[in-house]
Amino acid sequence: MRYRFKALVESIRERFSRPRYTGIAADAARTGSARVFSGLADSRGALIGLAVFGGIALFVYSHPPLENVGRGEIGVRLNRLTGDISEFRDGSVLVVPGVHEIRVFTLRDQTYQPEQIRRAEGPAPLQSVEGLSLGVDLSVRYALDATKLRVTSKNLPDNISGEIVEPAVQGVIYKVFARYTVREIFSTKRVEIQQAIEKELTDKLAADGIVLRTVQLGKVDLPPDYRRGMNGLLAEELATEKMRYTLELKDKRVKEIALDGEAEKVRREKAAEASAREQVIAAKGQEEAMKHVLPFKQRQIEQRQLEAEADKQSRIRIAEGSAQARRVEAGGEADARQKLADAEAYRTERVGKANAEQMAREGALITQHPLLIQKALADKLSDKVQVIIASPPGDGGFIGSNLIGSPKRMASKEDK
Repeated sequence: MRYRFKALVESIRERFSRPRYTGIAADAARTGSARVFSGLADSRGALIGLAVFGGIALFVYSHPPLENVGRGEIGVRLNRLTGDISEFRDGSVLVVPGVHEIRVFTLRDQTYQPEQIRRAEGPAPLQSVEGLSLGVDLSVRYALDATKLRVTSKNLPDNISGEIVEPAVQGVIYKVFARYTVREIFSTKRVEIQQAIEKELTDKLAADGIVLRTVQLGKVDLPPDYRRGMNGLLAEELATEKMRYTLELKDKRVKEIALDGEAEKVRREKAAEASAREQVIAAKGQEEAMKHVLPFKQRQIEQRQLEAEADKQSRIRIAEGSAQARRVEAGGEADARQKLADAEAYRTERVGKANAEQMAREGALITQHPLLIQKALADKLSDKVQVIIASPPGDGGFIGSNLIGSPKRMASKEDK
């Protein structure tokens, strides 16, 4: 902003430093004498105006009317005439010189770390309840309370960390650490000490419009002699704790084994009881089932006996029927054979009688007609012999007598 006002002053200075010529003076300026008189006439007004504007520009340059408020900051403007206080954020604020007064505060978190208490052999170490010196790496994080700036901005110094936070922190930490032993500070009471510091420091800083965020305790620096003794004592304590934990662990293992054995015993007993119950339930179920099965089996046996008796009776009846049928068949077959025999005998008798009668008739016929024999023989042989050559008998007998033999030759042979 100052550069802008500087550029404005330079432009005004350049503008009024140029001579202006008009009318007759402009014509006379072409000559040397006219230029001299014209410059002397106009230079007085220019010098007066330049002096006025130069004074104004110098005042504005030395007291700029605008103040810039950056991001994460808050501007508190005080009106000296009315006493009103206004707050502004992120932008430019009009500040009239002699009327307004503005202060810009940061709202970001800030950290204070006291260096003089870091080492036990430092310039201002902490003291324990035994009177031993020790160093602590302490970090205090704080921020301004924006809601109280209207009231506290008048009393806040420019160096808030050095004039408010540092004295408050030192007044609290020396008092708090003096309540505890080195061993408690080093090992067991760190959280308690941190909470005590936060509690007391919060109240002190809140009175000045400062909000305490956190207090962090870091490394604790002990005196060399005490550190060696502490290390030895801690080693012995660690060994004792280790032995105690080992014994407790073994005791717990013994108890665990006993509990496991007891649990296994109970489990087996429960399993045996469950198995016995299952067997009892199965026996009861089997007994209940037998109550229904036995009558069913009895009915099955009776049914099978009845079926066997019925089968026996059926087979007897079938056998009797079969025997009776066979007897009937045998009687019928005997009767049929007797009838067949009677019929055959009757047939044979009738055929014999018929043959005898026929032979008697044929004999009588042949006796009456001898040539019928030759005809009959020719008829019998006609389908097998086509031509028969035979010499006629000398006695004038049958031509076929030589073939079949005549009764006379047969008789002569019998006589011989």
